[in-house]
Amino acid sequence: MTDTFFFKQYALGPMGNFIYAIADPKTKAACIIDPAWDVTTIETDLAQNGYELNALLLTHGHHDHTNAIPELLTRHKIPLFISKYESIYSPPNHAQVILTDDNDIIPLGALSMTCIHTPGHSPGGQCFLINDRLITGDTLFINGCGRCDLMGSDPEAMYHSLYSKLMTLDDQLRIYPGHNYGDKTNDTLKEQKKTNPYLTCNDKLTFLRKRMGLKSYLKDEIDIM
Repeated sequence: MTDTFFFKQYALGPMGNFIYAIADPKTKAACIIDPAWDVTTIETDLAQNGYELNALLLTHGHHDHTNAIPELLTRHKIPLFISKYESIYSPPNHAQVILTDDNDIIPLGALSMTCIHTPGHSPGGQCFLINDRLITGDTLFINGCGRCDLMGSDPEAMYHSLYSKLMTLDDQLRIYPGHNYGDKTNDTLKEQKKTNPYLTCNDKLTFLRKRMGLKSYLKDEIDIM
């Protein structure tokens, strides 16, 4: 994989978070995806490479993916992109918030990123597609997927996000998750279709029982018999 743009994955914080920086070498415009924990590391790295921070992007609004936003926005007057469906996060009052929808395009200099709305872990979960890379937040992990038992979670929505959206994308895409929960930091979608237990279910009920437990969906199984 040959880089035509700046792309870096940072493992930061006590919860195994991955934070991402993307930048356009031509215009020097940069963004941070899911800014949390040690933002000084990321800012310094961008500056040393000659890039200027132009935007913050959120895959979802949980605290472990957003806790550096207030600090960053005190130093940078830049927009914050978040899904219009995300109801579990309140941006700072002074933030320039831009609400995104499914298939929206976010420009970054000469680059562009496509928003893919993937509810399930949270109502406004979204992934960002840029060239051959898919940043999946807490929707899809390496050999896992996001929890669906939190406030705003919906396991059936997660099933449709995985099977009706992400599974239909190009097999050669590389998956970059929101947490370091797997045995590798990224993988191709093709390989994840083989090894990820949440991408190998024959039907929705199998997924729901696997994700939420047998008892949670035992009644559903009886109802459809």
